[in-house]
Amino acid sequence: MSSTELRHTALDAVHRALGATMTDFAGWDMPLRYGSERDEHLAVRTRAGLFDLSHMGEITVTGAGAAALLNFALVGNIASVGVGRARYTMICRADGGILDDLIVYRLAETEYMVVANASNAQVVLDALTERAAGFDAEVRDDRDAYALLAVQGPQSPGILKSLTDADLDGLKYYAGLPGTVAGVPALIARTGYTGEDGFELFVRPEHAVRLWQALTEAGEGVGLVPCGLSCRDTLRLEAGMPLYGHELTTALTPFDAGLGRVVKFEKEGDFVGREALAGAASRAEASAPRVLVGLVAEGRRVPRAGFAVVAGGQVIGEVTSGAPSPTLGKPIAMAYVDAAYAAPGTEGVGVDIRGAHEPYEVVALPFYKRQK
Repeated sequence: MSSTELRHTALDAVHRALGATMTDFAGWDMPLRYGSERDEHLAVRTRAGLFDLSHMGEITVTGAGAAALLNFALVGNIASVGVGRARYTMICRADGGILDDLIVYRLAETEYMVVANASNAQVVLDALTERAAGFDAEVRDDRDAYALLAVQGPQSPGILKSLTDADLDGLKYYAGLPGTVAGVPALIARTGYTGEDGFELFVRPEHAVRLWQALTEAGEGVGLVPCGLSCRDTLRLEAGMPLYGHELTTALTPFDAGLGRVVKFEKEGDFVGREALAGAASRAEASAPRVLVGLVAEGRRVPRAGFAVVAGGQVIGEVTSGAPSPTLGKPIAMAYVDAAYAAPGTEGVGVDIRGAHEPYEVVALPFYKRQK
């Protein structure tokens, strides 16, 4: 396969039949939108949306030493995760820089599934394989073993209940259980990246089309629509959720990103980056150099990643993600700004959009929180 050839998910023909606008995302040919990204976004907020997330990278870690390996390789306390539960965590370099943010599912006593971002799947696989030396554990690349569908939004529990007898009511946030959905064996997870309730269904690639069609039919009466990566981005932005390559990079530690809580110094044994992260923790405690904040536009111009945040004629930060917010009806952004300007309501903050300093309001994240 040539390096320029895009990978296709098991649902590729379905997306094309639906008239999706496709895009290259981390080497995968993925649906960006099917129609209006605003309509897709609002469907997830008010009804339900169906996503193909098969580009995510699944890595299985098994063996008697699996928990010990993951505790050493990642910053979280993975050994304390119960069977059937999941944990948000990160993998860092020795210098504390973030290689990726991850979700780790404990599938059985000695079996874990690590889910990496598509753009970092190979990096994470290589790091875990390298860090496995000396541990009684096997690291397996399972990217081709799974297709991943997600149904998100307030109607998603009802849609899924009509297709499975799995105990969805008992499935907590950040948990996963094996079940059958529309006759298809699946790992049913409840983690989400939209700010809404919803489910992720890990299935064999050959079952993906059947499951997509069953979910589409089950959701017809309640307004479920297929959704692309474009609205996934605006949904996660409104929910204040970080995206690797934007809010998270190797230049930042979890403490720089305001996510120091994922680092568990109290766990047993050493872990990669411990020393550097301890230093980052004490620096962050003394004074956070820059803080991740929300910005809401007073005008209509949309800020984009890399645009300078300004105050009093000085650059005080940088936009990491920006987009029009369908829920708020105005442009929003996440940005790292100097701590002196990070308090919600701080006056005089703007974004340099092609030379014009557009006024923005500093707000606490997230921009949007669903009513429980």
